[in-house]
Amino acid sequence: MFSNQYIQQRLSKAQILRDHQKNPYDNQSRKTITNIEFIQKFSYLKDQENNKLLEQKFYVTGRVKLLRMMGKACFINIEDSNANIQIYASQNDLQNDFELLKKTLEVGDFINVYGYPFVTKTGELSLHALEYKLLTKAIVPLPEKFHGLTDIELRYRQRYVDLIMNKEVKETFVLRSKIISHIRKFFESKGFLEVETPMLHPIPGGANARPFITHHNALDVDRYLRIAPELYLKRLIVGGFEAVFEMNRNFRNEGMDHSHNPEFTMIEFYWAYKTYEDLIVLTKEFFAYLLDALKLPKILQYNEHEINFENFQVISYKDALETIGGIPREIIENEKKLHEFLAQHTKLELPISYGKLLGEAFDLFVEEKLINPTFITQYPIDISPLARRNDNNPEIADRFELFIGGKEISNGFSELNDPLDQLERFKQQVKAKDAGDEEAQYMDEDYVWALGYGMPPTAGQGIGIDRLVMLLSNAKTIKDVILFPAMKPTKMQLDINENITK
Repeated sequence: MFSNQYIQQRLSKAQILRDHQKNPYDNQSRKTITNIEFIQKFSYLKDQENNKLLEQKFYVTGRVKLLRMMGKACFINIEDSNANIQIYASQNDLQNDFELLKKTLEVGDFINVYGYPFVTKTGELSLHALEYKLLTKAIVPLPEKFHGLTDIELRYRQRYVDLIMNKEVKETFVLRSKIISHIRKFFESKGFLEVETPMLHPIPGGANARPFITHHNALDVDRYLRIAPELYLKRLIVGGFEAVFEMNRNFRNEGMDHSHNPEFTMIEFYWAYKTYEDLIVLTKEFFAYLLDALKLPKILQYNEHEINFENFQVISYKDALETIGGIPREIIENEKKLHEFLAQHTKLELPISYGKLLGEAFDLFVEEKLINPTFITQYPIDISPLARRNDNNPEIADRFELFIGGKEISNGFSELNDPLDQLERFKQQVKAKDAGDEEAQYMDEDYVWALGYGMPPTAGQGIGIDRLVMLLSNAKTIKDVILFPAMKPTKMQLDINENITK
C-alpha cells in the first residue's frame, strides 16, 4: 500500500526520528494562540521599528504548507483551521533540533512551535522559533497542484486532500455549517421543537421515491432507509405537538446528477392550525432572515444568473405551463392532446395519469426557466398523495413547490388529515406500484390509523439543505456541497467488496 518511493523516503525519515528517541506521532502538544489571533494581535508590529517582544511568547500548531531551507535557518509556513503564519527557525535557537528538522521535516507534517512575534526584513509578521517539535509525520506527500478539471473526481473521492489544498472548499463547508445553525435558530425562534424520528423504517413513506433496503438480523426483517420523515412527524402532530422540525438525512435509491445525491439533507417542519399559504409567508421571511444572518446581498449571483430574493412570485401549475412553458392552454386542458404533444418530445412510460402528464410537461418546459424565487401552486392531486384536496377543485392539491435557479428548493402543502381519503390515495399508489411504478408509495395502515385519532389542520414543508447551500455558495454541482458525495466505486473498492461478500 505504501510502496511508492516518495512514501518510502518519508517513512525513512520517520525512522530517523525514532532513532533519535523522537516519536513521529507525538500526542503531547501545546497551543496558546491560534494563527488568526496571532495575526490580529501583532499585525501592528509591521509599523514599528523595534518589533521584538521577547517577553511575549506563544505556542502555535499547524500543518507545514511551505518549507524554505537556507543553510543555518529556514522559513516554514504553517496552517491551522483558520489561517497561515510564517515561522522562522535557526540553528542558533534550536541547536541539535535544527539538524533533525532539516533531515526530517517536510510539507504536510504537523508541528508545534514555541517562540515570539517579530517582523522580518521583508516586512512579514512571523514567529521566531525558540522550541520546535514534530507532532505528526505525513508519509503521503501532498500534491503540488490539486485543483483543476483533470482532478475533479479525485477531489471528491479524497475530500480530505481537497480541504487541505483548496481554501475555498473549506469555506463552502463553513458556510454550510452556518446555514444549518441559522436554520435551527429561525425555527426555534418561531416556537418549533426539534425532534428525531427513525431512519430505519418498516414501511418507506413520505415521498415518491425508490428506497434502499437493508436487513435487521435480530428481528429477521427487512428495513428501509428513510426516504422522508414526513409520516412520523405528522404522527407527532396527532400526538399533540403543534410545531415540530427535524434536520434529517434521507436516502433515495435513484439516479445521480448535478442536483441529486442518493443521501441528502433536508429540514422538514409541521405546523398545526396553519395552511400552505401560511407557509409561503413563512418561507419568504425565512429567506430574508437567512440572507441577513449570513450577511449576503438580496441579489445573488448563481452560475450565469442573478437571483433577486426581493422578487418572489406565485403562479399556478397550469398557468406556468402556459405562460412560462409556452404550451397552448387547449393542449394543457386536454389529456389526449397533452399525451400526443409530449410523445413528440419524450418517451412516456405507460400507463400514465393526466396529473403525471402535467408533471412531465412541467419538468420539460418550465422548471429550468424558474430562476427568481417562484412558488408554483395548485398541483395535480394524483401527484400529491399526501396533500389536502382543494375545497373548490378536488382535482388539485393545496400545495406549492418553491423553485430558485431552475431547481426545486422546497415542497409544502396543507396536510391531508382525512383518514378515508388518505386510505384511498394509498390504494391508488399501491395500484401504481403493482403496475410497475417503483417510486409509488407503499400502503401505511398504521399512519392511516393514526389519522383516525384526529390530526388538526396542519401545514408541512421540506427544504433541501444541499440545494440551498448550492444556491448560497454558487456551487455548480451538489458534490461541491456534500463533504463525501456518492461516487462510482473504483476497481480496488469493487475487489474489496467482493472479498467481503465471499
